[in-house]
Amino acid sequence: MPLTTVSEASFAADVLASPRPVLVDFSAPWCPPCQTIAPVLEQIAADETRRLRVVTVDVDENPVVADLYQVSRMPTLVLFRGGQEVARVQGVRPRELILEELAPHLG
Repeated sequence: MPLTTVSEASFAADVLASPRPVLVDFSAPWCPPCQTIAPVLEQIAADETRRLRVVTVDVDENPVVADLYQVSRMPTLVLFRGGQEVARVQGVRPRELILEELAPHLG
């Protein structure tokens, strides 16, 4: 199941105002590592639906939000909780390592 795509116009409502933690995948269609991690993120989204929501932001189509959160490498995963960034993971990682880094922030 593909991840929900979030735009600059919907970022505040879909991510910052979410009652659940939201893991944002900042990526681009032309980025090979982004394509590598996409199935991992889809699996996390399916397995962790009670604890968090996973969405994607295309940095080429949404440069303002990418700049706002200082995304300089892709893929960059940013976990938001209560409207604030609480964790950041850069590069391709196995599912287990991503979840390990996010665990302290998921309650």
